[in-house]
Amino acid sequence: MVDLFSPIPTLAQALRSGETTATELARMALERLDTHGRALNAVVTLTEEQALREAALADAELAAGVDRGPLHGIPWGAKDLIAVPGYPTTWGSAPYREQTFDDEAFVVTRLRAAGAVLVAKLAMVEIAGGMGYGQPNASFTGPCMTPWNTDGWSGGSSSGSGAAVGAGTVGFALGSETWGSIVSPAANCGVSGLRPTYGRVSRRGAMALSWTLDKLGPLAHSADDCGLILAAIAGRDPGDDTSADRPFTWNASPTTPRRSSGFRFGVLHDAGRNVQPEVAANFNASLDVLREFGTLEEVTLPDFPYNEAAGAIVQAELSSAFEDLLLSGDVQQLTAPEDRVRGLISLAIPAHVYLRAMRIRRLIARAMDEVLTPFDAIVSPTMQTVASPIDRNFEAYFSRSERSPIGAAANLAGLPGIAIPNGFGQRGLPTSLLFTGRAWDEHTVLAAATAYQQHTDWHTRQPDLSTL
Repeated sequence: MVDLFSPIPTLAQALRSGETTATELARMALERLDTHGRALNAVVTLTEEQALREAALADAELAAGVDRGPLHGIPWGAKDLIAVPGYPTTWGSAPYREQTFDDEAFVVTRLRAAGAVLVAKLAMVEIAGGMGYGQPNASFTGPCMTPWNTDGWSGGSSSGSGAAVGAGTVGFALGSETWGSIVSPAANCGVSGLRPTYGRVSRRGAMALSWTLDKLGPLAHSADDCGLILAAIAGRDPGDDTSADRPFTWNASPTTPRRSSGFRFGVLHDAGRNVQPEVAANFNASLDVLREFGTLEEVTLPDFPYNEAAGAIVQAELSSAFEDLLLSGDVQQLTAPEDRVRGLISLAIPAHVYLRAMRIRRLIARAMDEVLTPFDAIVSPTMQTVASPIDRNFEAYFSRSERSPIGAAANLAGLPGIAIPNGFGQRGLPTSLLFTGRAWDEHTVLAAATAYQQHTDWHTRQPDLSTL
């Protein structure tokens, strides 16, 4: 009996063998979203009418021998900054609760062409976290919880996408990342999350927080699933000048490294610094697994103000993208009290600070490519802690100023990365392993992550949802 914890190839095989139908999967997803998903505050809108229509079409096509590929008939959810005509696109924020768009996002069009079935718009942190939120209750849908322990946050800003996949309510979801917003919920919810290279996936029809940093990518049950999804949404879009003419292909579960000697991993220096003991222990255990099919060598990032540069760019671009919201006073409608104030500070960032950060960014991109050239990927803990308590301020649980620089460095350089589960820590919450690769080399980081998942079973674990 298949369920929505099953990987995409298993669901695809069940659809083609007649074990299930796309309509049955869609109804299963809608029911689980309406119960478990809502209990976790992961859902904004169910797209039931569209879902059942698309599922019926998928069933008819598969019965007629029309096969659109591995995503055909698979139910999925969209972070609610991705436009879908006929349904609100709220950006997670009260001022935009009734907002709709006539044109759908490029990724929605691509996934429909692949036969996937949209079942929900999923919760997110308001304005994708750009207003400087400091605690989980920063969305009009309420704080989103990880399915592993409802006293824990699901991560941000793709909070609903991570929780929905982690709770087995959708086959996969799309999220977005400016600075950690895919890998954070992937880590907190015990799923796999892929941040593509900047420009790999068109962002047309998705909310802009930071034009030069935003990326769209999948959250799913395995690295292999992420590869299948990326293959469907990658490629040039004439409607997005930042999208690259670089289509991506993925064959199920390839694990061949580009070197005959095996994968070569760089281990981030001080990766165990300022992390919880369980996070460090699980990371060290992951290194033992990686030694089974690769080599390890310590690597140190060049000395740059990564976090400071990323922060300046995000805030400067945010102030331009949301100038009307900030100046109109509508910012006072946001849920988190700190968001009503911190966003206004971005208006005061001097132009020379933004330009200096952009110049430093070019140096960072070159330096990161040089560091990564000898390696297939740099590995590190995805997060320094397990999910923070749902009722705690972040700074009371961990210091953002002490977070690893790899997240800021990789996003500034537009590099791909994938977060995958690698164990459990405090309060029974998942921990996560991050692979960061060179620009346009998603294939290698996915292959490395897939190899790890073939040697472990963390990605197959399921949370106990009986108390929801």
